[in-house]
Amino acid sequence: MVKKLTGLQRQVLGLYRGFLRAARAKAPEDRRRMEAIVAAEFRRNAAAVERKNFMYIEYLLRRGARQLEQMKSADTVALSTFSLRHSSTDASSG
Repeated sequence: MVKKLTGLQRQVLGLYRGFLRAARAKAPEDRRRMEAIVAAEFRRNAAAVERKNFMYIEYLLRRGARQLEQMKSADTVALSTFSLRHSSTDASSG
């Protein structure tokens, strides 16, 4: 028996597919890089975000939708990523 997807799961998959479709419209070398960045970002969030954290998942969906609209623009030729690292020493300076 196949397990049905929840509404949020369908939204996440739809967003992922949207990113892949938008990447297809770019130059081949940019496309491969964009697909790799998108896949890595979705995998990272899948591992890091708790499945029951609906508010944060909905936030990520809204943020992803805005990023997708930017990616669809003809002016967008590449993506970049950055990560923030939290350090306990940052809060103690003063």
